[in-house]
Amino acid sequence: MRIGRLTYLFLLATVSCPLSPVLCPPASAADAEVAAPISQRFAPADVTEEPNFQRHISPLLGRLGCNGRSCHGSFQGRGGFRLSLFGYDFQADYAELLKGDPIRANKEKPLESLIIVKPTDADMHEGGQRYKVGSWEYNVIRRWLEAGVKCEEKDVQKLVNLELTPAEIVFSIPGEQVQLKAVAVWQDGTREDVTCLCRFGSNSEQVAKITTDGLVTATEPGDTHVIISYDSAVIAVPVIRPVSQLTGDRYPNVPTPTKIDELVVQKLKKLGEVPSDLCTDAEFIRRVTLDLAGTLPTAPEVEKFLADSSPNKRSAKIDELLKTPAYAAWWTTRLCDWTGNNDTKFNNFGVLNGNNNVGGGGASQQWYDWIYKRVTENVSYDKIINGLVTGVSRVPGESYAQFCDYMTKTAQGEANYAERPDMPYYWARRDFVKPEERAIGFAYAFLGIRIQCAQCHKHPFDQWSKSDFDDFRNFFASVRSTGYVAPPDRESQADYKAILKDLGLEKTDLRNNQLRVKFYEQLRKGKVVPFPEVVVNRVKEGERKPMNKKQGEGPTGPIARVLGGEEIDLTKLDDARQPLMDWLRDPKNPFFAKAFVNRVWSNYFNVGIVQPADDMSLANPPSNKPLLDHLAQGFIDHNFDMQWVHREICNSRTYQLSWQTNETNVKDEKNFARSVPRRLAAEVAVDAVNMAIGSDEKAAGYLTNLKGRAISVAGASARPNSGGATNGFALQVFGRSVRESNCDCDRSMEASLLQTVFLQNDSAVIQAIEQDKSSWISQLAKKSVAEESSARGSGQRNSIEAMKSRLAQMRKGKSAAQAKKIEERLAQLEKGGADAAKAAEAGDLALDENEIVRQAYLRTLTRLPTADEQDRCLGYLAEAESPLAGAKGLLWTLLNTKEFIVNH
Repeated sequence: MRIGRLTYLFLLATVSCPLSPVLCPPASAADAEVAAPISQRFAPADVTEEPNFQRHISPLLGRLGCNGRSCHGSFQGRGGFRLSLFGYDFQADYAELLKGDPIRANKEKPLESLIIVKPTDADMHEGGQRYKVGSWEYNVIRRWLEAGVKCEEKDVQKLVNLELTPAEIVFSIPGEQVQLKAVAVWQDGTREDVTCLCRFGSNSEQVAKITTDGLVTATEPGDTHVIISYDSAVIAVPVIRPVSQLTGDRYPNVPTPTKIDELVVQKLKKLGEVPSDLCTDAEFIRRVTLDLAGTLPTAPEVEKFLADSSPNKRSAKIDELLKTPAYAAWWTTRLCDWTGNNDTKFNNFGVLNGNNNVGGGGASQQWYDWIYKRVTENVSYDKIINGLVTGVSRVPGESYAQFCDYMTKTAQGEANYAERPDMPYYWARRDFVKPEERAIGFAYAFLGIRIQCAQCHKHPFDQWSKSDFDDFRNFFASVRSTGYVAPPDRESQADYKAILKDLGLEKTDLRNNQLRVKFYEQLRKGKVVPFPEVVVNRVKEGERKPMNKKQGEGPTGPIARVLGGEEIDLTKLDDARQPLMDWLRDPKNPFFAKAFVNRVWSNYFNVGIVQPADDMSLANPPSNKPLLDHLAQGFIDHNFDMQWVHREICNSRTYQLSWQTNETNVKDEKNFARSVPRRLAAEVAVDAVNMAIGSDEKAAGYLTNLKGRAISVAGASARPNSGGATNGFALQVFGRSVRESNCDCDRSMEASLLQTVFLQNDSAVIQAIEQDKSSWISQLAKKSVAEESSARGSGQRNSIEAMKSRLAQMRKGKSAAQAKKIEERLAQLEKGGADAAKAAEAGDLALDENEIVRQAYLRTLTRLPTADEQDRCLGYLAEAESPLAGAKGLLWTLLNTKEFIVNH
C-alpha cells in the first residue's frame, strides 16, 4: 500500500510538535550502530541495498535542487514535471515520477527513466548536469528504480531525533573548519548518518560559512547559527568566534545580581564581550520613563532623582512608573498594535459604535479603552487575550433587544463598553474574514510565528506543513460578524423586527449601507437601533466542504488541530475557538509566553532575543535560549503577570548598562553587552517634542493626564489622522504602526530624512515653540514681565542690586560679552524713563541665562549641561537679540540633536 499524503504529513507534524508526547526510541537505540552515509554505502557500482523513498530519494532530490522553487518545485513546475516545493508531499511527488513519456521512473526499464537519464546529461537537461553516471547519487537512484520504484506506507518511519555533532561550535582563528555530522534516529531504533542528505545554511556568513556537505568555516568574530534540516527536523547549531581573548578564566569578574544578568554574562563570557558600566542616574530615569511610560521625565523629576541618595531609588522609580496612567496608555497602545486595532478596517462596526461625534467613541476607542482598563488593573495577559480570542458581542443571557439597548447607551456615552467581559471587535475587521487571514494574523499576534508559507508548502527551514496550516485554519471558520440584517436566531429576529417597527422601518427594502445611514440618524436622536454583532456558529457534522470565494480557498471541516497538536472534533464544542485559548495558556505551549516576553524585551533593547520578534521559527533561533526560557517560564509561573516581566527586565543590571562601549562590545547589538541607542517610537517621539516645548505646568501632567497624548490614540492605520490623532502627520513621519497585518513590521523604527526635516522646519514645531501660549517660551516671557514689573515698582532698587551681584559672578566666568550687554541695559534701568522701559521690555534683567540653559537641557536631554556646553550656550544667548530669542534657538537646537530623538 502506498503512503497517503495526509498520513505522512500527520506523522511529520507529530514528530515536530513540541507539545506532543516524546517519541523515545528503544532503550538500545542510543547504543545502536550508526549506519554509514549513503554516499559511502552506494559508492560501489555493485551495491545491492535498496534505498528508501522517505529517507533517501526525497531528500536527495532536494539536495540536487530538483524540487527547488527555481526548478520543478515551482508552482507551474518545469518541462511538464512538477514536484512539491522542497519535497514534502510524497504522494504527489511519487505520482509525478510515474508519469511522462518516456516515464520518469520506469519500473520496466529502469535505466531509461528520465529521472536518471536527463540529470546526467548536461545537453539534454535544462538544469545542467546534476550528478554523474556512476556517482553515488546515480547509484542511489538507479538502485531505487531497479528495486521496483517503491514508496509504501509500511516503510514510513517517524523521525525521533536528528543528532548534530558538535552541538555547538567555538572557533578561535579565521579559516578554522569543523565538519558537522547529522545522525537520524528513527522510531524503530535504527540510526543513520544522513549528513550527505541534509540541507545546510548559515544565518550569517560574516561569522561562519557552511558548504552543502556541512563543513563550517570561521570568518569574522561574532556569533550566529548554522541551520540543518532533514525530513521533519530543523536544528540550529550555535557558532561562536570570540571577539577578544577575555574568555574562560581570563574573563573579568562582572556583577550578576539577577538571573537575567547571569544568563546574559554566560553568553558574553563565551564571546569575550565585557558588559559596559552602569548608566548614569540621568540616563536611567530618561530611559526607563520613556520605555515604561512612553514619556520624558520632567526637569523637577530629574533633579529630584539625581539628588536622591537611596540605593533602591531605581527600583522604586520602576514601581512608581508602573502605577501611572501613562504606563497603561503606552502598553495598551502596544497591545493594540499586536492585536490589530485598525479603525479603518471594521466591518460595519465603526459608524454605529459611535464614530463621527457620537458620545461613546468609535469601535477602535472602545477596543482601546477595554484593554486600557485591564492593563491599569494589571489583569493577567492570558485573561486579556481570552477576552479577544473567545469574544462575542452578547453576554450570557442577554437578548438581542437588551444588547441593542446597551450599545445605544454606549454610543451616547451613558454606558462604558470597557466593563463588558469580551472584546469581540478582534473578529470584526474587513481584512480578517477568511479563515486563512485569521490563521496567519492569529499566529503573528499571539504566537510570534509566521505560517503564511505553509498555505502552499512546508518551508525547508521550518516545521509547519500545508496539512498543519489547513487543520489550524479550521478553528477560524465558525465566527463571523453580522451586518444590519436580521440576526440568525428566531428570537433575535423578533427583537430586530420590533426595533425596526419602533423606528418606522419595518417594511424597508433598503440595502445595508442605506440602513446604516438611517440607523445612524436615529442613533443621534437617542433611539435604540439594531447593532451588528460578533457571533459563533456551532460546527456541524458532515464531510469537508469547499469554501466559497468570500470565505477563502480550500476545504474546511469539523476536524482541526492546534499547531503540532492532536486532532480535535469541533462538532463536540459550542465554540471552536475555545481549544485555541486553552492551548495558548497551557504552560507547555512553546510560543504564547515566549512571544510576549520577546516583544517586551525588544521594546527595551532595540532587538528581541529572537529577532525579528514575530519570527520564532526553528531556523531563527534565539540569541540566548536560556534567557528566553527563563523569562517565558517566569511569566507562566507568575500567572502571566505583565508587570512582573517589566520589573524583571528593568531591575536587571543588563537593562541598566550604559550605551558607552568598550573595545570588546563596540559591535554588539544582539547579546546585550551594552545599551543600544534606539530611535523613539512614533507616539513617544511626538509626545516628547510636545512635552519638551510645553510649559512646566503642562509637562508636569504628562504621566497622569492622557488628554491629547499620542500614546493614548486609540486606533491606527495608514491614514495620518486615524484613531482621532491630532498629530497624525507627525505620527506618520515617525512610523506609527499601520496595523495592517499584525506583523511587527507594520511599525517603522528606522530614521529618515523626512523626520529630520520635520523637526527642523515643520510649521507645527516652529509655531509651538514661538507662539503656543502653554509653551516653555511663553512661560519665560510671563516670568520676565512679572519680574520686570516688580523691578519697576517699590522693589526696583533691590532688583538692581541683585542684578549687579549676578553681573559680578558672570565676569568671573567666560561670559564677558553677555555680561557687557546686561551691564548696558542695567544702566538704562538705573537711568529711568523711556530707556528703563525699553530695557525692561527686552526681558534681559529678569531671566537668568544660566538657568535657561540648565532647564533647556533638563527638559530635552534629561541631563545637566557640561561646563563646556554651558559656556557655549551662554555665549549664544549673549549674541541673541534677547534671552527669549536665545532660549527659542537653544530649545530648537536641542530638539534637533540625535541625543533627543533616541533613547539611550
